[in-house]
Amino acid sequence: MEPGTKEKIAKLTEILRNGGRIVFFGGAGVSTASGIPDFRSSNGLWNEKLNRNFSPEELVSHTMYMRYPEDFFEFYKDKLIYPEAKPNAAHIALAKLEEMGKLTAVITQNIDGLHQAAGSKNVFELHGSVLRNYCEECHAFYDVDYVLKSEGVPKCTKCGGRVKPDVVLYEEGLDDEIITGAIAAISAANTLIIGGTSLVVYPAAGLIRYFKGQNLVLINKSKTSADSSADLCINDDIAMVLGEAVAAL
Repeated sequence: MEPGTKEKIAKLTEILRNGGRIVFFGGAGVSTASGIPDFRSSNGLWNEKLNRNFSPEELVSHTMYMRYPEDFFEFYKDKLIYPEAKPNAAHIALAKLEEMGKLTAVITQNIDGLHQAAGSKNVFELHGSVLRNYCEECHAFYDVDYVLKSEGVPKCTKCGGRVKPDVVLYEEGLDDEIITGAIAAISAANTLIIGGTSLVVYPAAGLIRYFKGQNLVLINKSKTSADSSADLCINDDIAMVLGEAVAAL
């Protein structure tokens, strides 16, 4: 625990107790305690393998999906799906806050479905989910196991079409309905907690400008561009921070 974190967690508990409508906005750092690494750190191996210098964004781009589907799916299955991952203390704490009637929404950049697995009901998945996959031709639904177990590019058993993960790839637009719901939730919040994100991925990072409430809380191991405008900034492990703050309620 970083120096001063204990006092900051006590302040966070106070905010959770009296902070009115709370919304949580989270990124990759929320899932690292569940053993899911930030995929940006896992591209070196693939550059070597493909004998080309791909950025992480290129590896999970629409272009890559269309042009090199075999390589795309090999990377996707290897680096973006973690079937053994379980919700950690952060996911569990947020689900508990919702159950208590304090948290009105979770907005996540993650695609792992762990918030719902922990019990959260009102979740806006900005970038989709690996748990949902659809045939591009007949729109038949396939679960994550089907994709994981498929040889190479997953094909529809009904029509032979390609099965695409319900994940927003780079170069693809976010879902309008989800964005609208997320904006409405943030606009109506009294407290916004931002956690496990460096706030560099747009348009998701731009959502915080819709917050007009009283308490802006930032929990992230490294500093972010929004630190200076936060009412409370905690540079420590989010699973530990949220777990302790909610347990003290």
